[in-house]
Amino acid sequence: MIGLWALGVYLATILIWTTILRRNVGEAMVLGFIVAAAFGGSAALTTGWQALYKALTDEIVYATVIFVFMGFLLERSGVTYRMINLLDALIGQRRGGPAYVSTLASAGLGSIVHNQAAIAATVGSVTIPWMEREKVDRTTAATIVAGNAGMGITFPFSASMFVLVGASAGGAALELNSLIMPLVAGGLWCVLHRLIVTTIFVRRSSAADSQRPERVRLGDAFRNGWSTLLLFVVIAVPIILTTGAVARVLSDHVGVDITESVSLIFWMPVLLIATGLLLGRGQLPTTAAKWVGLLCDSAPRFGLVGMTVIFAFAGANCLATTGLPEELAGLLDGLDLPVALLALIIGIIVIAVAAPLSSTATMAAVGTIGVAALAAAGVPATTAAVAVLIFSSCEAAVPPGGAPLYVACGIARVDPLRTFRPMFLYYALPLLGIGILVASGILPV
Repeated sequence: MIGLWALGVYLATILIWTTILRRNVGEAMVLGFIVAAAFGGSAALTTGWQALYKALTDEIVYATVIFVFMGFLLERSGVTYRMINLLDALIGQRRGGPAYVSTLASAGLGSIVHNQAAIAATVGSVTIPWMEREKVDRTTAATIVAGNAGMGITFPFSASMFVLVGASAGGAALELNSLIMPLVAGGLWCVLHRLIVTTIFVRRSSAADSQRPERVRLGDAFRNGWSTLLLFVVIAVPIILTTGAVARVLSDHVGVDITESVSLIFWMPVLLIATGLLLGRGQLPTTAAKWVGLLCDSAPRFGLVGMTVIFAFAGANCLATTGLPEELAGLLDGLDLPVALLALIIGIIVIAVAAPLSSTATMAAVGTIGVAALAAAGVPATTAAVAVLIFSSCEAAVPPGGAPLYVACGIARVDPLRTFRPMFLYYALPLLGIGILVASGILPV
């Protein structure tokens, strides 16, 4: 049972460091990696070095850091704000319009940016004041923004997805290309859930039809913001070309398996950054010195994410050498539980770990194990991965809450404690249910 002991000590180290000592998650993942490597006994140094080297040379780590930088670039170039203005011009005039704009903008940015805190900060800074002006109380506004931020996890290509695919404990059963379309479907179920919750909040509030005089007219918003839709085209085209019937036709035509020869992990962030540079060229630096300043400003954001992901991978690699996947699979197999009950147990574990940790750290700690357990029970690996990612998107929805919750509450100037109950009831519990329904095959992905 050395693997289970290793997992327990690993999780305890991370939780103590982040919740009791209140240090950052990057440091926690480094310590967790050291602890996991120590369970290698006399081979600890060798095991640790091999696990770290494998993490450092994994292209998924590169993609994760580049995607975070891409989100920062889109934010600084004003592209995300043009997208929000376009949504506002389309639907912002209806009752509670800013709340719906916030929800759809979070979904749109979530499919591109994937960083929950960045989504909450970008969307919240614009839509929370709008919601307040339209008689949506500040606690509700903060709850909507924080709850919506989790959609960055339930669309390709989030850091959490990369960790799930790349970590040794579950990566062998998962292929990146085969996970993309199921995760898109899972993400859309989560968007539907957020729209229903937003409708409930709006109907319970005293929100009126929006009369904001500063709203950009549809014609002006479309003229300034239509080009931001190219970001979704840049995402869709490579996916279409490398999956399904189109990929098979192209592979037959060129005589090479497109799904194997074209790396979405490499090309997707490159194409998105190039598109972002084109769309935001008017607001980006024009001199080398200013570019250096921009890169320095972005370093803290993707530096912490990079450290977290590298050592999350390395820690997962160390845990895999302890026999943890086999031990946990054997333990869960011995329970002989129905899929729905097994998914409930795994969902509770993932959500409990996600409460103090980021979703990326959660995937490294227990996500891959959850996928392996569901797959052992007969759930397709891609379906299991979608369910587990939905569970982990509760980062801000369970006390003590994650960064998106505190970002949203800071913008709205409300005590985070006031949001705990609605976040749990309207976001955490429904997402647990959605994940169970996905794992059980009731909600198709």
